[in-house]
Amino acid sequence: QVHLVESGGGSVQPGGSLRLSCAASGFTFSSYRMSWYRQPPGKERELVAGISTGGGNTNYPDSMKDRFTISRDNAKNTVYLQMNSLKPEDTAVYYCKAWNPLTTTVFWGQGTQVTVSS
Repeated sequence: QVHLVESGGGSVQPGGSLRLSCAASGFTFSSYRMSWYRQPPGKERELVAGISTGGGNTNYPDSMKDRFTISRDNAKNTVYLQMNSLKPEDTAVYYCKAWNPLTTTVFWGQGTQVTVSS
């Protein structure tokens, strides 16, 4: 059974940092590209960061790349998102997504809430 379990969310003051984790099980993690998405209140889900199967290639929207860093540990079946200099507009539910480029299979986690507020 496939599981993607996000953790590390919470409340933080502006300027603070959080590190999200997404632990995967039930599929061959190293065969899947991993991404983080977020959905702010009342808005569409948007891409935050992506990483290739081996971790050597990452991609970010221009608005994210200076503050967010995605990484993965295939030995631990886990993908991370380091978020620095957080702003109130970063408040959202953050989701991890697994995508197999050969089979186009997609899995989503259940999300973790990040709230940035003073």
